[in-house]
Amino acid sequence: MSDNPIDPMEFRNCCGRFATGVTVVTGKLADGSPVGVTANSFSSVSLDPALVLFCLDKKALSFDAFSLDSHFAFNILSEDQIDVSNNFASQGIDKFEKAGYSCNEYGIPILKDTLATIECKMYAIHDGGDHHIIVGEVTNMAMKELTDDSSGRPLLYFSGSYGKMSDK
Repeated sequence: MSDNPIDPMEFRNCCGRFATGVTVVTGKLADGSPVGVTANSFSSVSLDPALVLFCLDKKALSFDAFSLDSHFAFNILSEDQIDVSNNFASQGIDKFEKAGYSCNEYGIPILKDTLATIECKMYAIHDGGDHHIIVGEVTNMAMKELTDDSSGRPLLYFSGSYGKMSDK
């Protein structure tokens, strides 16, 4: 614990000044039920081995899908997928009812029409204060052909709102 406590909301707002992309992380529970959460705390970690991470609130009901199961996937959203982001950011609904997806060989949902998909197997989980830092080793990936329309540009998040690139 620091001697100089930082107000959590002020810290969140300050970090919100860093524009991020938006991804939906998908996995499955032990009973095979699909799970998905919207996350902008995504980052590459290493090229060799290929590692990526995201951070998940320790209170998230979906944690078991990412801690117990050995596989999960990142679905990187395009700027015309705000509705997909909002759907997976919500609670208490069947998020996959509205989502177009197929399952990979491990039963992990892969969303349709995303900019890229990065499939992973569990590599490590680290403590990160009130979040878990979940690291995955990349096992497969796919990228959409980039176009000049909105389906070829990333969905951005900045200062608590979605944003768009002015040009490519």
